[in-house]
Amino acid sequence: MRRTPALQYAVSILCFVLIGGSSSAFGAPPLRHRHARVVENVDPAKDDVTANDDPVVRQVAVDALGHEKGSVVAVDPTNGRILAIVNQKMAFSAGFEPCSTIKPFVALAGLQEGVITRDTMVRVGNRRYMDLTEAMAHSNNKFFEAVGSQLGFDRLIKYHELLGLGQRVGYNIPEEQPGHLPSSPPLFGGAARMSSFGEGIRITPFQLASLVGTLAEGGEQFYLQYPRTDEERQNFQPRVRQQLDIAPLLPDLREGMLAAVMYGTAKRSYDPDGEQDLGKTGTCNDEGVGGRLGWFASYADQAHPKIVIVVLLHGGSRIISGPHASQIAGRIYRSLYARNYFADANSPHITEFAASSTGSR
Repeated sequence: MRRTPALQYAVSILCFVLIGGSSSAFGAPPLRHRHARVVENVDPAKDDVTANDDPVVRQVAVDALGHEKGSVVAVDPTNGRILAIVNQKMAFSAGFEPCSTIKPFVALAGLQEGVITRDTMVRVGNRRYMDLTEAMAHSNNKFFEAVGSQLGFDRLIKYHELLGLGQRVGYNIPEEQPGHLPSSPPLFGGAARMSSFGEGIRITPFQLASLVGTLAEGGEQFYLQYPRTDEERQNFQPRVRQQLDIAPLLPDLREGMLAAVMYGTAKRSYDPDGEQDLGKTGTCNDEGVGGRLGWFASYADQAHPKIVIVVLLHGGSRIISGPHASQIAGRIYRSLYARNYFADANSPHITEFAASSTGSR
């Protein structure tokens, strides 16, 4: 058989690839390895103390998280009671970069300071502009970098401190860590990078749950509480940490968080038949702990919020992302809805757990 140049080229590529070479050396696109989307197979709940958790919420969260390296924190926003902590070691750690979950709180500062309104159009690209709702829905970095730059480092820190970042937000939870706020702007990106990825900030799932609960409750922020004895459960009383005068600004934030779920980065959590959640995703590389982070912070239902869910994922695979974390939260919401969790705040299950969650360590 006569060998043409084209045939010789094809044979050369085939032989090179078969002996372990790279097709990119011949101008062909590099091979994509499927292992890039493999998730670490772990048991995130294996070392948890389970007696203090709402058994229904915990089981649903454990099932939804599966064998992924992550944590789920569930809180009742109406009183600050922690309902479940899956992977308590991760949840009680020193904190992680918040990634894009910082954006609603940057927006809150921008709205309060008059830097933006809900209708302000910010240039995010060549002949491309976005308002707050679309920027929240699609987690647009340019929008929030512009807002953060106008606010400046000092005003950003003032609002982050006011909301409880860099502080413990729990009451009588000795394992809780305070996280961290920087004392100066990050060297890379300054206030802009702080506002799009949370650069320089360390946040815990508890702080994020507290912040989302504050949005859900119209500005009323409760101390998070985690009753661990029969006496603490029977004598549980909500403790108000502070009342923030932010109610007039919240519809603008909620619209963006709802848009994220309806058609944006959190659309995997959308449940057309159940209680619709509002939330914000976050995805970034965290140099402090190494690897990628995927966050989703949310609450449901809209009219009468009953639960805050924070999902945190950590690992090296590219599947670790905010959208994937929202998918896990969506499983939790759908399972709770199937169990009539949202049907009545005075349902037998909720009343029984609120009165007494007996069990031993």
